[in-house]
Amino acid sequence: MEHETDDLLPEGLEDRLPREAAAATRAMRSVLGAMDAHGYDRVRPPLIEFEQSLSQRMQGVSTRRMVRFTDPASLRTLALRSDMTVQVGRISATSLAGAPRPLRLCYAGEVALLRADQLAPERQRLQMGAELIGSDSVAAASEIVRVALDALEQAGARAISVDFTLPDIVDVLAAEALPLKAEYVADVRRELDTKDAGGLAAIPGGDAYLPLLYATGPFGEAIEHLAELDAGGALASRIAGLREVASGIRERARLTLDPSERHGFEYQSWFGFTLYAENGRGALGRGGSYAIVGKDEPAMGFSLYLDQLLDVLDEPAEEANKLFCPVGHDAERAAALRAEGWRTVAALSDSDDARALGCTHRLNGGAVEQL
Repeated sequence: MEHETDDLLPEGLEDRLPREAAAATRAMRSVLGAMDAHGYDRVRPPLIEFEQSLSQRMQGVSTRRMVRFTDPASLRTLALRSDMTVQVGRISATSLAGAPRPLRLCYAGEVALLRADQLAPERQRLQMGAELIGSDSVAAASEIVRVALDALEQAGARAISVDFTLPDIVDVLAAEALPLKAEYVADVRRELDTKDAGGLAAIPGGDAYLPLLYATGPFGEAIEHLAELDAGGALASRIAGLREVASGIRERARLTLDPSERHGFEYQSWFGFTLYAENGRGALGRGGSYAIVGKDEPAMGFSLYLDQLLDVLDEPAEEANKLFCPVGHDAERAAALRAEGWRTVAALSDSDDARALGCTHRLNGGAVEQL
């Protein structure tokens, strides 16, 4: 008795069929090409590492989402990477520790999650990005945002929005300008994240942070509100930095500001940004300033998410250069046509149907004929 096979894939995983796979490949090549043009060298870290090493570099953030298993060779716990940024940080701090700074690296590869979420249900994702290691200056921030915009534009994204944030704003203000007891800092961050004015006011000292809830929106207006609210100039350098970064891209993207936004910015320090595009179902990417764990070296970087990017790209036109080569065709002529950019499909038997195989042209002797 034959047993039926269950060919269903686990939740959050799917096949990419030829058309989707081709679109993903084109987008990845465009993104990598844009980063390469700015002098970012590609690295390819392994898919699997020791779980302890990954967890330490992630500082415990989202490590519960990593897929873990036991290495039969070492009997130590391994994990599939859930974020490539930390791997690039490891490479910069070890194999490339002696490389001249600033060090420019880029990457593209699959990451895996044990669990996803409703907004991004994919458990296997292609992550692409760039890291500028050795500086977290305003000039570095300006470069990394420009590279991210170039990458998205080269891939075909249009009507891009950049939402700026200051991930460490609570820590900076709590130190002196708007004093908070240490045990309340995390609570204030949480209520700002959820935009809960009532919850914020209920925290001792939290009412002083209520104005941050309203210093949001279009960048020009929001940055002015933030400057007016800046207690004692504690944020002056950060505000000046944001203005400088924004001035270089205001003609290329819609700019907004949410100074206390921390979702997705667990690593970032003074500067962060989120990338969106028209008709997108979520963020196309995030980036900002951070420090390499274990070395405390400053860095800037961004990550792009291919699944969200593909949603905002125009549907590519059908390729019209698929050439059917019948049995006994001139192999040298076919090779020459491939060198010109044609895609060829060689018949394996006389019964092969050129149209059924998706071909638009036929090789007849040395001539190309349209079907």
